[in-house]
Amino acid sequence: MNRFRQLLQSTGPYLAALGILVLLRSTGLAQTLDLVIYDLITSERSKDSRQDQPITVVGIEESDIQRFGWPIDDSIFCEAFDALNASGVAAIGFDIYRDQGVGEQQQCLRDRFRDEPTLVAIFNVAAGIAAVPGTPVERQSYNDLTLDADGVVRRDLVHVTGQDEATVAFPLRVLEVATGDRSLRDALDAGADQGPWLSANSGGYHNEIDAGLGMQRLMRYREPGSFATYTLAEIIDGEVPEAMLRDHIVLIGSTAPSLRDVFEMPHTRFNRGERLFTISGVEVHANRLATLMDERNGSFQAGWLMPGWGNLLMVIGFASTGLLLGERIPKQRVSILVVGLVASGTAAGLSALLWNHIWIGMAMPITGLLSFSGAAWLRRGMESQQHSQQIQQLLGQTTSPAVAQQLWEQRDSLLSNGRFQGQQLPITSLFTDIASFTTVSESMSPPELMDWLNRSMEICVPAITQRDGMVNKFTGDGMLAVFGVPLPGNPSAEAQAAIEAAFEIKEGLENLNVKLQAEGTPTMRVRMGIHSGEALVGSMGSTERIEYAVIGDAVNCASRLESYDKNRHKGVLRVLISSTTLELLPTEFRQSLNLDYWGPIQVKGREEPLEVSQLKFDNLND
Repeated sequence: MNRFRQLLQSTGPYLAALGILVLLRSTGLAQTLDLVIYDLITSERSKDSRQDQPITVVGIEESDIQRFGWPIDDSIFCEAFDALNASGVAAIGFDIYRDQGVGEQQQCLRDRFRDEPTLVAIFNVAAGIAAVPGTPVERQSYNDLTLDADGVVRRDLVHVTGQDEATVAFPLRVLEVATGDRSLRDALDAGADQGPWLSANSGGYHNEIDAGLGMQRLMRYREPGSFATYTLAEIIDGEVPEAMLRDHIVLIGSTAPSLRDVFEMPHTRFNRGERLFTISGVEVHANRLATLMDERNGSFQAGWLMPGWGNLLMVIGFASTGLLLGERIPKQRVSILVVGLVASGTAAGLSALLWNHIWIGMAMPITGLLSFSGAAWLRRGMESQQHSQQIQQLLGQTTSPAVAQQLWEQRDSLLSNGRFQGQQLPITSLFTDIASFTTVSESMSPPELMDWLNRSMEICVPAITQRDGMVNKFTGDGMLAVFGVPLPGNPSAEAQAAIEAAFEIKEGLENLNVKLQAEGTPTMRVRMGIHSGEALVGSMGSTERIEYAVIGDAVNCASRLESYDKNRHKGVLRVLISSTTLELLPTEFRQSLNLDYWGPIQVKGREEPLEVSQLKFDNLND
């Protein structure tokens, strides 16, 4: 069970990160995010791409419907065709279904489509609508548009190979009629045009099956409304400048909102108004035609699409990068900063590429980076918490965060079979005891006495741990603190830290006694012994109870100094320091101390006497 828990702890965060990626892709959220970014870049990029091709749009507006009615009589269109051909247009693309005639002069429309070499009719494969009867197959075309799942026109179905002569895309057929050149279609049929062509998983698409049908590429939108557009009535009335018609390709289609031949485009999401921003179907075709004309004259920037396998490698690479950055950078703040910089840099770089028509899926790689780095941080946090608990359990007491961090970083060399290995270390030990504790305890209830003791410990413990010392044990009304364990350090610095802690404890006790006296509670006086030397340290105990043991003469001598000649005690704190500790102190620090030399004293359990001095504080009574 314990092994399973460890396995779950080490792999669980990464399985969750993988689950996030799977969920992101399977729900379509990844594609939605990529399409939002695509729409934003496309809408901003098109602002600088005004229409520069000889294309004119004739839109059936609400005013035309009011004047001519709906559906418009075939004879009206015949009149418009005659006016346009008289102006010298290159081709006329008629983006209106007329498989069924309207009005008494239906034959005129059929005659025009049969005889006029400039006219291109449409049919719709999906809806089963035929072209204008009598139109030759070389001037027929399909006007089907491909929509993404959210109803936005982003893809251009340029061509479908292997079809009959009539089955040619509307813009491609109009261009062929206008120029008499079918080299583009020949290149498409021969596979010589490299596109780039979409597939189900290319660019920011994720399993978009329709994107792989036929030869589809991303739409290249000009700025909406940039095509010269006139009403049908203006054509009939001769109000259109001839320069906007001669040698131009004219596309005729519905633009009146009531006819609902409108589509959402990438700009729709970012154009906020009273009504949903859309463009007419005929303007969509005008954009498609303009792109073909760019390609024909060599000004088309092909761009590139990341294939599906490339997107997969990107996700794997960025997830691995997130894992490495989360695991290998020691400081978590630095790790978070680096991951943030990599994520933002990647987003900026891929956005810049998209601006230049190079589309690489962004949502999955960046999510992989963030989720796997987050999983690494979570795993490290869980492991750190577990090891902190383990180390605290092994030590049997708390230590400073800095020491705990060092223990964690060196755990492999310090621990053996889950225990601290025994070793001989130079330490400085500090032993304290409260004077007259028995007398004080007789005047207090147990809860009051425990609170009184804890108030003193709240002063002593921080003074130790803030200097990287360790409170090894509490001894009823005192404590044993040790500097230099469980990690060996600088004996001189540790000796100085012990004496600095004594100064802080003395100041804290003085402040506490002022409060105790005001409360009518017994004040506190403490004895302290400080000694330095070698000690045996390591984990001691059984599986039921284990603690970090510090054993040796250094600890015993500190205890003997604390209890030596108890009656020789003035002031709130008496501190006896062995010459061994004083000799370790930096010269400047030692010279700054006010010491009262007590001379050699014999302590219990030691043959050689200790040279002892008392630390004197500023107050004369100390």
